[in-house]
Amino acid sequence: MTDLLVKLFVKDYENIENEKVRTAYGVLSSIVGICCNVLLFAVKVVIGTILGSIAVVADAFNNLSDAFSSIISFVGVKLASRPADKEHPFGHGRYEYIAAFIVACLVIEVGFTFIKSAADKILHPEAVTFSTISVIILCLSILVKLWLGLFNRKLGNRINSSVMKATSADALGDVLTTAATIVSLLIYRILGWNVDGIVGLLVAVVVVFAGINIAKDTIRPLLGERPDPEIYKMLEEKVEAYDGIVGTHDLIIHNYGPTRSMATIHAEVSNKEDIETSHELIDKIEREVTKETGIFLVIHMDPVDVEDPFVIEWRERVYKLIREMDANISAHDFRMVKGKEQINLIFDIVVPYDYNIEKTHQFIIDLEARIRQIDSRCQCVITIDHSFCDTQE
Repeated sequence: MTDLLVKLFVKDYENIENEKVRTAYGVLSSIVGICCNVLLFAVKVVIGTILGSIAVVADAFNNLSDAFSSIISFVGVKLASRPADKEHPFGHGRYEYIAAFIVACLVIEVGFTFIKSAADKILHPEAVTFSTISVIILCLSILVKLWLGLFNRKLGNRINSSVMKATSADALGDVLTTAATIVSLLIYRILGWNVDGIVGLLVAVVVVFAGINIAKDTIRPLLGERPDPEIYKMLEEKVEAYDGIVGTHDLIIHNYGPTRSMATIHAEVSNKEDIETSHELIDKIEREVTKETGIFLVIHMDPVDVEDPFVIEWRERVYKLIREMDANISAHDFRMVKGKEQINLIFDIVVPYDYNIEKTHQFIIDLEARIRQIDSRCQCVITIDHSFCDTQE
């Protein structure tokens, strides 16, 4: 069914990098979500009113909030598809994250509303009317929600949409809450226990936590989350694959939406190479990697000495010392200023985030002491860095 809908309503559906195609996926997801949730709301609110069940009514209004969520998703996808302009040179892709966050807030609000209603139901229980046809309809509701959740998950994974993934998680959570509602009705039918308020409270709590989890997932990219280690590693390998590049470091990836990213990286080149030749190489890498990956790449060129045996020996010696002291620490940008009375070793070290100021300071003291044991003339000029991605995971 999912593939059929995609083929019918998304033109050129395989070209998922195209903004128009991506928007079409979002529109399809939103319209399907609106139709399914409005239908479920209407059916459940009628059933819940007839049965006098707060759990069923809570589930119904949860579906209505999902319909509003689909509308917000629709608006968010449309806004995110707007091209870059003077005020937003990197486009409007983050509107999609904002839309997903609004969806999460709606889910949380609905959950808290029905926590209050369920609590009142527990304190002042009312009779519940059992109806076999109502249970059957609720079971059909589960099937609809299950399909809707899998539908959005598939589309969300296909185009990497945070809104669709959030909608999918919400729908699959509804499957559990509706199932709990059915269980409460069956318990009343079989045992005569009125647990409607308790189940309604549990349903509401699940809804709140689902909303909180969705909010967390959408806030991360807005704040600036750690990039995918696979993408991080891929960009490093592509740049380092070019002849003339000695090494890379300080890769930073900025996300401006699911399909809009830019990256900056430091690329080491030989300081003996002609500056214009190195600059031409850097320009070539920027163009080719940007075209191949879709990530706008900016490269900072770092000249390093790759011919002086004395510099090479000391660079390897220092890097080896650092690895021996802590394998989680690395170094880069090694340079030397040689003199008869003093030798300056200039380099950066990348320390883990769990290194506080005191621990980092002690590491530098110990490293400098080991280096001076080798040659007392050595003085270290060290810059502290942090990695923007843990590629060890």
